[in-house]
Amino acid sequence: MKEHKSNMQQIDYTLIFLLFVLMCFSLLAIHSAAGQYFPNDPTFFLKRQVVFYIIGFGVMAAMMVLDYDLFKNFSIPLYLIGMVLLLLVSFSPLGVHHNGATRWLNLYFATPQPSEFMKIFIILALAHLLYTITVKRRSYDLKSDCIILLKILAVGLPPFFLILQQPDLGTALVIASVIITIILVSGIAWRIILFLAACVVAGIAGLVWLFNNHFDIFTIFIKGHQLERFYGWLDPYGNSTKEGYQLVEALKGIGSGQLYGTGYLQGVQTQSDTIPEIHTDFIFTVIGEEFGFVGATLLLVIYFLIFYRMIIIALTCNNLYGTYLVTAVIGLLVFQIFQNIAMTIGVMPITGLALPFISYGGSALITNMIAIGIVMNVSMRTKHYMFESDEME
Repeated sequence: MKEHKSNMQQIDYTLIFLLFVLMCFSLLAIHSAAGQYFPNDPTFFLKRQVVFYIIGFGVMAAMMVLDYDLFKNFSIPLYLIGMVLLLLVSFSPLGVHHNGATRWLNLYFATPQPSEFMKIFIILALAHLLYTITVKRRSYDLKSDCIILLKILAVGLPPFFLILQQPDLGTALVIASVIITIILVSGIAWRIILFLAACVVAGIAGLVWLFNNHFDIFTIFIKGHQLERFYGWLDPYGNSTKEGYQLVEALKGIGSGQLYGTGYLQGVQTQSDTIPEIHTDFIFTVIGEEFGFVGATLLLVIYFLIFYRMIIIALTCNNLYGTYLVTAVIGLLVFQIFQNIAMTIGVMPITGLALPFISYGGSALITNMIAIGIVMNVSMRTKHYMFESDEME
């Protein structure tokens, strides 16, 4: 006997509520951090973020309308469009150069950042690829596993390298996190995955050796501005007037928050305009300083609950394509949250990644809301059975 529920009844309202809580966190933090930039209109960034959220929820709802199984029809065209846009950014006069990077496309009426769209396109493409491989797979030997791995890398690495050379290390690492997530759920042998991990470790060790013994060769792989970020991360107080300045000031703010925080709009570091990009990349500093350990922990709990809901959706989905979509979204968001918070507290190097659903900005927020819309779509269309099991498609 089957349970019959409409799609509307299966909307994950818990997930929507958690997003609403994150929106409240975002608006409070942005209002506190960004008011200093426009003294005559301290709510300038706040009002824009409200508009971004309205658009984001609208886009999320739009993503829930079309059956996600039909996304397969668009995955390859969208991926190819994304690749063309990335190529135009890097190798055409339309690429916009700003602050040492070429990441935007001049369309005269707008300047979009194609790498943001590529986050979604790569999720759709890799999920479709893995689904196609899985349903057609007949052998489970080492050769077939290697072929699967090569196919995943053939799709994932081109956009990764195009984004990396813009340069945009943060977004490139996000693409890498989606690729790694898909590899982990692809079913290939763990010895292959461990071999890949060993290659990564060996590569890092090789870079360290080159740094100590052949610095001229090392600079071919690691550019000067990237190396400066490592200096600022490894010894922020020794470089407190240059590369480590942003991190040192952020640590002062978070440390001063202690248990309960200094109070809303009362943070010394937050309100003194001493931390660059505090309303975007370093917005976690606002929460740590003005809401303290309790506020920061509450934010992490909200994130944990969101991931818990998404994991449940992935596990209960009776369509492999839906499972792969949700899993890729989890990989997308988990890395961004970990990297942003970790770089703010000095655990990871600074990469310029926004904190999902919290940082100010339209492109990143709308991209993440599209990703959540995909998850909601899968949740709405998952069939539940009371007395019988259904074999996954």
